[in-house]
Amino acid sequence: MTATRRRLVLFVLTAFFFGGTFVAAKAGLDYLPPLLFVALRFDIAAVLLVGYVVATRPRAELLPRSVRDVVGILATGVFVIGLANALLFVGQEHVSSGVGSIIFSLNPILTPVFAMALLADERLSTRGALGMLIGLLGVGLVVGVDPANLLGGEALWKGVVFLGAVSGALGTVLIRWADTSLSSTVRTAWALPVSAALTHGMSVASGESLAAATWSPTALVALAYVGVFAGAVAYLTYFGFLDDVGPIRGNLVFYAVPIVATLGGTVLLGESISTLTVVGFATIFTGFAVLATESLRGTVVRVYDELGSRVAGLAGGAAPGRD
Repeated sequence: MTATRRRLVLFVLTAFFFGGTFVAAKAGLDYLPPLLFVALRFDIAAVLLVGYVVATRPRAELLPRSVRDVVGILATGVFVIGLANALLFVGQEHVSSGVGSIIFSLNPILTPVFAMALLADERLSTRGALGMLIGLLGVGLVVGVDPANLLGGEALWKGVVFLGAVSGALGTVLIRWADTSLSSTVRTAWALPVSAALTHGMSVASGESLAAATWSPTALVALAYVGVFAGAVAYLTYFGFLDDVGPIRGNLVFYAVPIVATLGGTVLLGESISTLTVVGFATIFTGFAVLATESLRGTVVRVYDELGSRVAGLAGGAAPGRD
């Protein structure tokens, strides 16, 4: 498989698996308490990913060797995976899968805010501030901010999902700040048990119990999906994609996720999405484009160059151009 084709496969799989998370979560929340649901998801993903890492990585690569490694693991387990998903699942009891995924896609725009505060080499430029403000405007459109109803109704739960995106963005910056020596896959394998312990504790503290769960076929399929495909497998494809293309281009996957989630919610759950929500998502995407203009331009140029060379090669009967 060529490098370009491999990247395309990883991108599509990651977008599909992550997009399906919102649909499966919405379906499963009819039968499982939200925090218990996400905790069981992490149990399954942790067993699978830890087993994979132990079977495929040398022992020398598995153990944390410094405080920075531990900080990276905790940032991943507590913020990027644990709290982000806990808040998402709690909020998604009350919002559609498409809207939840759109709000969550603000994650890449929030990252520069924390980077400016925590990373000495990161400063928010005028263009960056403009992009951030455009993105926040988009979230306001999606959430449907109404001062008279800001602390109640669906707006409150959309805000909970937004806090999940904030947690993910903060954790991403903390991982970079830690500058861990562990590979992303090994770090995630360590982090998932942390996420499971955190969310099980939150579930118990909130009064949830297994007795409240209804183990219907839908619940079991939803749990299997978010634990296996949107859990262990999705993390492997996502981090593999990031290793190939870097974080700026890799984060573009978050803008394909709402498309998958919205289509899945419409087809499988009968959900609908308003015109204002679509406008809000387009505004969020515009904010990200402003933040990463140069990177996006470089990506488009490279893609067109690669496609052009392949088309020319096929038209001339030659072998496709190199990657």
